[in-house]
Amino acid sequence: MQSIKDPFQKIAQDRKFIIECYGEMLTRIQEEKVAAQIIQSEPEGSWESSEIPIEKTIQSLSIYFQLMTLVEENAATQYRRKLEDRESIASIRGSWAEALSIWKSQGVSEDEMLKAISATSVNPVLTAHPTEAKRITVIEIHRELYLLLVQRENPSLSQLEQLAIREKIIQLLERWWRTGEIYLEKPDIRDERANVIHYLSKVFPMVIQRSDQQLKNSWIALGFDPKKIKDVDAFPKIKFGSWVGGDRDGHPFVTPSVTQETLLIHRKTALGLIREELMVLAKKLSISGITNPPPAQLQEAIAQKSRTLGESATTAIKRNPIEPWRQFVNLIILQLENTVSEKNADSGAYFKSAQALETDLAVLKESLLQNGMAMIVEDLIFPVERALKCFGFHLAKLDIRQNSAFHDKAISQILAGAGYTNVDFANWAEEERAEFLSELLSRQTPITDITISYGAEADNILDCYRVVRQHINAYGSAGIGSFIVSMTRSLSDLLAVYFFMQETQLLQTDIRVVPLFETIEDLQHGPVILEQFLQHPITQLRAGKLHRQQEVMLGYSDSNKDGGTIASKWNLYKAEQSLSEVGRRNNFEVHFFHGTGGTISRGGGKYHRFLESMPKNSVNGSIKITVQGESVAQLFGNPLTATHNINALASGVARHIVTSKKGTAENGTASTTMEFLAERSFRHYRELIETPGFINFYGKATSIDVLERSKIGSRPARRTGTRTLNDLRAIPWVFSWNLSRISLTGWYGLGQALLELKTEKPDAFRELKRSAIDWSFLKFLLIQTETNLILANDAVMNWYAALDENESERNLFMQKILNDYRNGLAMIEEVFDEPAASRRDGQYDNLKWRESKLRLLHQLHIHYLKEWRAIPDESSAEKEKLLTTLLSLVNALSSGLKNTG
Repeated sequence: MQSIKDPFQKIAQDRKFIIECYGEMLTRIQEEKVAAQIIQSEPEGSWESSEIPIEKTIQSLSIYFQLMTLVEENAATQYRRKLEDRESIASIRGSWAEALSIWKSQGVSEDEMLKAISATSVNPVLTAHPTEAKRITVIEIHRELYLLLVQRENPSLSQLEQLAIREKIIQLLERWWRTGEIYLEKPDIRDERANVIHYLSKVFPMVIQRSDQQLKNSWIALGFDPKKIKDVDAFPKIKFGSWVGGDRDGHPFVTPSVTQETLLIHRKTALGLIREELMVLAKKLSISGITNPPPAQLQEAIAQKSRTLGESATTAIKRNPIEPWRQFVNLIILQLENTVSEKNADSGAYFKSAQALETDLAVLKESLLQNGMAMIVEDLIFPVERALKCFGFHLAKLDIRQNSAFHDKAISQILAGAGYTNVDFANWAEEERAEFLSELLSRQTPITDITISYGAEADNILDCYRVVRQHINAYGSAGIGSFIVSMTRSLSDLLAVYFFMQETQLLQTDIRVVPLFETIEDLQHGPVILEQFLQHPITQLRAGKLHRQQEVMLGYSDSNKDGGTIASKWNLYKAEQSLSEVGRRNNFEVHFFHGTGGTISRGGGKYHRFLESMPKNSVNGSIKITVQGESVAQLFGNPLTATHNINALASGVARHIVTSKKGTAENGTASTTMEFLAERSFRHYRELIETPGFINFYGKATSIDVLERSKIGSRPARRTGTRTLNDLRAIPWVFSWNLSRISLTGWYGLGQALLELKTEKPDAFRELKRSAIDWSFLKFLLIQTETNLILANDAVMNWYAALDENESERNLFMQKILNDYRNGLAMIEEVFDEPAASRRDGQYDNLKWRESKLRLLHQLHIHYLKEWRAIPDESSAEKEKLLTTLLSLVNALSSGLKNTG
């Protein structure tokens, strides 16, 4: 076996194996020239002289990059396994074993550990965003291929069995080759929803089972009492959310009817999932009532349920006459089927809520325990209980998000329809807005009429809230997430939601009203806004229903676009501290919803490092985090990687719960230095984007114009269609820079800031070097920034910059960009006293297998950008055809660069 300290030998072998399989598949189908292009480490000649059609070149390289990623994912999994075998289970970063081992060494008691674990809440929220172009069919092929790669790792397989796996891989690669890679038609919300529901219903139930088993195994392996880790309530609270069908911020296709349809599909899917679990239970629960006399409690429960369900129960009971436990489960299944069909009007014949089914499972569980069948409870009842607690009857909570400016328009329309004279609500002074809304709320009397149309925005919001009201009336509020206000800039932006809730009889529910602080200015003003909101009479009236908990969403993307990555991250960090303190001061527990994406520009990074980098006493036992676009497949596309990521989230939160009790102080000196770096990097970044001509340079040197017309996601690239930097969504902003290998959203400003710190404050710079080792926030920030610097490429940057024909403008911006790029690499190297090449050998190794083929795609991308832009007729067939080619190139480059959005 290869040394665990030299993992690159094994991964190189795996890469060569998959490339050989790919080349052989292409050769078998008479694509010898394409095969040669794939097998060659350096493609010969230029793309102009190649006889291979451009479409095949793009497709072949796109698949090549995705194969490299699959091999790397498998290698990471195998590496973790080898660490467990050769070192210890606690050596896996982000694992439960690591957390338990740390606690053990710190003298934390078993009961304290269990208290922290059971208090942990994890809530990934799946969203669809325009960085994921792969069809669901291709994602399914990924899963099949990954499983075959895992099978190859079995050392007991014979040579013939290994050959059989190789043949299956070759056959699967042909199917992939003959499958269209991307959406030729723009996907709609229903396509995106189907993808999300697939993960929620097919992937995550299995991942939770694996995660629970790893926690249980780690607990036992470290010598703790196994009896304490049996009950379902001892495990972390894992629930899921979705934005697809609820997020309407700048998304005109998310209508009230789409939201209504989504909520019902979620419910139907969840009920189907629970029914499958119960069917498995019924099949396996073959316990004889003759040799195991059932307790009276179970017999009474069967009789009661039989009377309630009536004639239909007779068949279920007769089916298993001497198996009372199975009889009871069959009756539960019958009641659940009534819940699905909604045909039986008798309230006792269906489950009113998931809690009612939990009560029945508790009866079943207790009756088994009374007969001494604890192992059967753990094996058979636990999975059903766990699925019910995680997915309920709602599958995932659907968040409802809208922009504050949209709310302002709606209120103006309502005021006009209700006979008010001054209806320009958006332009009222904040004090007047807040006072007016507070007065309306104090009346507790709606001013709208359901029979009246007030205008497009008002009708959309009121109808959406009415859909939510109807769903709650029928099924309860478990499936409803939060009402999130994008671009929250004042108290009145939140009171506006209270107003809409009062108009639709929702104020008495437990729906949370959540501010989303996105820009740096908003993050800085957030604590004042939150304090006003928590002290407002309506919030105080609703506090009991919300268990005095307040959710606050933080925007990573827009704060980055606003001030650059360093200022963004530091202001987010400070906001978490300040907002948490506001909550404590007002007797509320603040829970953060992190609006992250795949790259550092949007809060990405390994989950365990992400959680370690958060301020003390700010996590409060929970993590709610968006998983956007391409990140869904990358983080949760295969079961082993998905399990590792869920464990990293859960164990990271649990570690914060224990750490918060220790009251560790923050490093004041390092915080002062970070303030300096954030201020200087912000100034440097703003100077760049405010330089005259920047928008023109950006539009030429990146493919933002292609992304605005792409068919990747259902959402428009701009909120209102206005061609300004402010209106541009942060996701295509990041995506476009990364595709050009400039990737300045991930690093610009840091190089200059570090250089100024070293020059002006040498003592602080030396202290920073020490803090970079000990302070998780700073270490994570520097490592993630360096990742983007390594991914950037100065030669390729210049290729794209040349698309700007204005030489003086081009030279001006490239001088600024390249100076900071080189400063960034040099200064981070100086902070760590070691070159990136020796510290980041894994990333350099990944790039080594990609770079030559990436350069070929970059050249094609630039060529077709020029051709496409040269056609003046926007509606011409030729321009549309070139757009499809460009989209294919975007998809291929995204695969090669991995995290682009």
